[in-house]
Amino acid sequence: MFKRNLVLLCSTSWVAMLTASPVWAQSAATPEQQSKAKPAATKHVAPPNADQADGTVVDEVVVTGFRAALQSAQEQKRASDSIVDAVVAEDIGKLPDNNAAEVMSRIPGVQITRNYDEGSEVLVRGLPNVATTYNSRELFSTDDRVIHWQDLPASVAAGFEVYKTATADLVEPGLGGLINLRSRRPFDMKDATIAGEVKGTYNDQSKTVEPAGNILIAHTWDTSAGEIGALLGASYVRTRYHQALRFDGASVITPSQGNATVTTPGVGQFHYPDYIGNYYATGKRERPAVNGMVQWRPTPDLELYVEGLWSGYRGTQANDFYGQSLRDGTLSNVVLVQGEDAKAASLTHTGGNSPDVQRSALKDRTDLYQGAFGFKWTSGRATVSGDFAYSKSRYVANQTRVDATLTSTPTVNANFEVAGSGVFDLNGYDMMNPDNYVLSGLYQTYLSASGDGYQGRLDVEYDTNSSWLPKLQAGFRATTRTSVDYYGDRYAWIRLLNIPVASLPTGDLEVVRGAFRDDPQRFKNWLAPNGGAILDNSEALRQLGYAGLQQVMAENSWAGFLAGDTARYSTPDIQTFRSFYGKEDTYAGYVQGKYQFDIGGVHVDGTAGVRVAYADGTNYGVESDLVPATADHEWLNVLPSLQSRIHLSDKLQLRLGYTETISRPGYGQLSPTAILSRATGVYTGLELTTGNPDLKPLKAKNYDASLEYYFSKHSSASLAVFHKDLWGFIDSYSHFETDPTNGTIRITRPENAGEGRINGAEASVQTFFDFLPGWLSGFGAQANLTYLDAKSALPAALGEDAGLVPMANASKWTYNLVGFYEKGPISARISYNRRSHYVNKYYRNQDEAQYAGELVRPVSRLDASIAYQINDKFSVVATGSNLLAQPWKDYRYYNETQYFPADVRIEGRYVSLGLRFKM
Repeated sequence: MFKRNLVLLCSTSWVAMLTASPVWAQSAATPEQQSKAKPAATKHVAPPNADQADGTVVDEVVVTGFRAALQSAQEQKRASDSIVDAVVAEDIGKLPDNNAAEVMSRIPGVQITRNYDEGSEVLVRGLPNVATTYNSRELFSTDDRVIHWQDLPASVAAGFEVYKTATADLVEPGLGGLINLRSRRPFDMKDATIAGEVKGTYNDQSKTVEPAGNILIAHTWDTSAGEIGALLGASYVRTRYHQALRFDGASVITPSQGNATVTTPGVGQFHYPDYIGNYYATGKRERPAVNGMVQWRPTPDLELYVEGLWSGYRGTQANDFYGQSLRDGTLSNVVLVQGEDAKAASLTHTGGNSPDVQRSALKDRTDLYQGAFGFKWTSGRATVSGDFAYSKSRYVANQTRVDATLTSTPTVNANFEVAGSGVFDLNGYDMMNPDNYVLSGLYQTYLSASGDGYQGRLDVEYDTNSSWLPKLQAGFRATTRTSVDYYGDRYAWIRLLNIPVASLPTGDLEVVRGAFRDDPQRFKNWLAPNGGAILDNSEALRQLGYAGLQQVMAENSWAGFLAGDTARYSTPDIQTFRSFYGKEDTYAGYVQGKYQFDIGGVHVDGTAGVRVAYADGTNYGVESDLVPATADHEWLNVLPSLQSRIHLSDKLQLRLGYTETISRPGYGQLSPTAILSRATGVYTGLELTTGNPDLKPLKAKNYDASLEYYFSKHSSASLAVFHKDLWGFIDSYSHFETDPTNGTIRITRPENAGEGRINGAEASVQTFFDFLPGWLSGFGAQANLTYLDAKSALPAALGEDAGLVPMANASKWTYNLVGFYEKGPISARISYNRRSHYVNKYYRNQDEAQYAGELVRPVSRLDASIAYQINDKFSVVATGSNLLAQPWKDYRYYNETQYFPADVRIEGRYVSLGLRFKM
């Protein structure tokens, strides 16, 4: 688990503009300890020698450029108390990473999932349960405990630090560890800095060029009142995406289950997906961000600071769906897969139900704020520091969906497995005729999710002058958090009125364009209302839905079940009948000592400590019938940590560690809110969807060993092995219970899984090829490889003993290969990332008897960049992202040995051209 602090040295943002002033190599360090002194602007402090565990500075060397960044990373890793991997300022942006998640995908042991052309969830060593901090204080998005990394532009950060092991002074890490976003500080820069970038990015699927830019302004002053520094940064990124997805339905049926007549002789009963279709995700994202900081050092022993962050997200989406049921009707031209038992390869479907044609228009936004102030004071051998902050985040989304169908059911010619999933055509049906589309219904939703909280900490560090216990540390932290969700939806089913879609107040229908790049899909285009017109006329559509519901009820005596929907459509505002409110106070204290000793001529140092964390909270929920419910939780956790660093030579060191970590359940997961509804699909009975107030924190016991070899000032190799004993991994599951009044009910709620374990290894290497002559010495390479064997048990509440199953979202193999060149005015980089197949999620299969996994095929990406430095102030940069443009694919087993493909998703390929400046 010893990972070298990998500095991949990239910077498409103003981050990169600071490379002329090398990053300060923080020693041994928790984030709280990383701003004790301002380094000289053009000097880089070397790490302590192996026999100087107290961090004494032994010499200074002047270093610049890419090699300085590699050296900085190595020094940070080498001197750290924890096993840490980092991406520092020079690294962020030379590859085309627009958000924080994409930056971290290049770190050993880190995997990410992608959504709508961008990195989203971050997993560390196979686990999504990762604590997130901003300058060592908690940062969260809306009602969650963690940040949504895709909401933070890469240019906000001076660096990302991924803590694989925990020391007692860190905020309680999750099972996977802790990720700290470190912002720039004015004292870490030259007296005056203005740096930034402007660029345009082209997406080959949306066919648009979108702007992005950032700027950083920093200055320090020596005054009679002491040293003062100020910094202001701003960033704006706009992207457009246009994804195309084709799919086979999740339910696999036989003709008898689908009530279909088979006319092909001799095929008997066979299996086939009950649905086939296309889905297009189209949207625009805007992400502005502003951060600032003021530092004041009135005396050499006292530093005060105040800082703030605002990060925003503004999104509009127009998502399109075409789906054709293959139930009912007639099946002909059936061809079975040779060599498999009763599995359809292709067929023709006629009759049955008309298809579902939907366009969903969504407008959403997020605002995240954090303001903080703090101090650091040294008096004699004691250093006291404190930090106090308020954070707030809110997400709001409004959606209107137009559901349509066709006036008659097309004949569908379907092949279920072509280049990864289903392809089909409609046998010549005229999809460009607006008269063929009639309105089925209107669906509207409203969601507001928010959270806020106060946090404060006090820490004391004392130099003991002891030879074996040189430092003692202690601290206390307190937080209070609230989390609030309001959600409501309504549906107007007015199919009986045969309203032409072309007559809606949204204007003329437009052609829905599929972005299938070199794909065999045969059916790609249909008609739909304009997405912007749907948003602009959502009130007019509500009124139409209200009038239509009244008419359907008046004309049909059996339509009384629409009374509730009619009432919900009677007012402009959507009733928020599913909601919860959570409040939680947490307190934590720690003590920790730094020790050192020599044994047999080998120097050993490390930390030993314990953190005690207490959480007390209450969640209030509102059920579908507006009945309030409450539930309390109270958790006390004692988290020991012990870490050792054994200096085998001046170039080779071994780390050993044992830690215990937790991840608390999400506020929404703890909600007592319960929703009773009628299920759809194979099971058509009652379904109760609820939170689970009885959830417990996830727990892990972590064993780590790592070996690090530093064979030059900017070259290193490392090998880490680790084992995690887990309990309580949380996911949503379904099981059945019998109610005396309602009979059998399917209950879906989050559950703590049973025990689990992760065994893994990570290897990494980085070097410059200095031994090559002349211009060839500018070449270098980085590589890292991660292996995971991650498994957990399904919850006992399911009433089945499935043993250990592969953990969701954890690939067994992940690797990064990076080649770079930096010499003279040219800087270039190419990076290849690949992760092996993994389980996307678990679900009940067709007969509801057992859980099956949805599996994702291996995913690869290739990114590249090249920069040319015009002069000491300006550089031109070109980048490319997702250059291979390989489709994302998954599949599902419907019995022990057979599966059908599920989705094929075609993502965008991006190229950009930009200008960087530094004054």
